[in-house]
Amino acid sequence: MKLPNFFKKKKKSLYTIAFYNVENLFDHIQDTNILDTDFIPTSDRKWDQNRYEKKLNKIAKVIASIGTSDTHKHPPLIIGLAEVENKKVLKDLVNTEALSSLKYDFVHYNSPDERGIDTALLYRKNYVNITQSKSHELYIETPEGIRDFTRDILQVSCTLLQEQITFLVNHWPSRRDGSGLTEYKRVNAASKNKAILRALSKEQPNQRFIVMGDFNDDPHDNSIKSLIEFGLYNPMETLLTKSKGTTKYKGHWNLFDQVIISHSFLKYQKKKLNFKSASIYDPEFLKQRHGKYKGTPHRTFGGRNYTGGYSDHFPVYVTLEKLE
Repeated sequence: MKLPNFFKKKKKSLYTIAFYNVENLFDHIQDTNILDTDFIPTSDRKWDQNRYEKKLNKIAKVIASIGTSDTHKHPPLIIGLAEVENKKVLKDLVNTEALSSLKYDFVHYNSPDERGIDTALLYRKNYVNITQSKSHELYIETPEGIRDFTRDILQVSCTLLQEQITFLVNHWPSRRDGSGLTEYKRVNAASKNKAILRALSKEQPNQRFIVMGDFNDDPHDNSIKSLIEFGLYNPMETLLTKSKGTTKYKGHWNLFDQVIISHSFLKYQKKKLNFKSASIYDPEFLKQRHGKYKGTPHRTFGGRNYTGGYSDHFPVYVTLEKLE
């Protein structure tokens, strides 16, 4: 007997898209083109092959486990990264024991950041086909007219489960000199993202976008508010509380790490990827277990002291649902 369509159980598949600031993922070989002397064996951080490999394996463990409780053990199809040094560390990362069987590849361009920390995008080759990629220079000058060399914006267009989606991966200028004094830099970065999205939308209307990164601003800050004016939706907006975020500074939680999506992901269309939920990935193994920093990200270094952790940020991810 053939059941009517409305009696048939609809198949739902769940997938995750993630972002992770991996806190200074450097190899231990000096590169004279960048300021990486903190991450060589002879530095006071003693960054050698052993510490480098430990870091790789820890980051790989995290990536392989992000969102798997939501997707029936399905690691992220795509994950944006911040603070990676070069292609070598990315090759070493995707070839770790935890990731090699998952068939990750990566997109990366060197940026003009003086410390040599770049953004990158990992993707699973059996689900994703890259159609275009490029880096966009983020040109910022100080009030004195001096150029601030910072990270480029990484653009990656792809076919993801038969859908065309463009990703922008960001790592916006820091608050090192104070959030107010440096706000103009991040507002500038938001404007650059909007200009990229506007140009892409003109080329191909109704295109879907996912903008992710360590924005060094929270969802309620002016730069992020400006960014979502383009017609984006920020599912991370409600995740920041007094007791929860992705990174903690001077006793206060921030949610600098965000994944922001096109409104079209909210329409719940058949045979398309639709937004289901947004999450901070903060399992106990990623946290400091003792002392004054208990519950915060277990980082690799506390100041210049090696603590052997993962990163000073928690990853974030969105879960997308496809109704067949």
